[in-house]
Amino acid sequence: QVYVAESGGGLVQAGGSLRLSCAASGDTTCISAMNWYRQAPGKERELVTFITDLGSTYYAESVKGRFTISRDSGVNTVYLQMDSLKPEDTAVYYCNAVSLTGVGSRGPDSCERDNWGQGTQVTVST
Repeated sequence: QVYVAESGGGLVQAGGSLRLSCAASGDTTCISAMNWYRQAPGKERELVTFITDLGSTYYAESVKGRFTISRDSGVNTVYLQMDSLKPEDTAVYYCNAVSLTGVGSRGPDSCERDNWGQGTQVTVST
């Protein structure tokens, strides 16, 4: 079982910056990739960015050039640096640890595919 916990949300003015953190614990050998999703009021949850265990990254077009995902493997933490924030970035941001293989320290089929955090609110004011 993998547990993830987000932190770092808050209120910021447009053009400002925030850094979100996602700390993973439990059987972190399960993790293939760490994703950041967001969900704005009245909208579906959308994928913002991810980083794989090999360091490959992906960014949604809406955040490319403004957001940066990084990780500190030593403390099992992924960071989301958000710069040049816009009001449309306002959402609850969720961290998701994905296990693509299901293989963990206890062997095959020992990992849940998706492990979600509780979310952290990001509000960008005009």
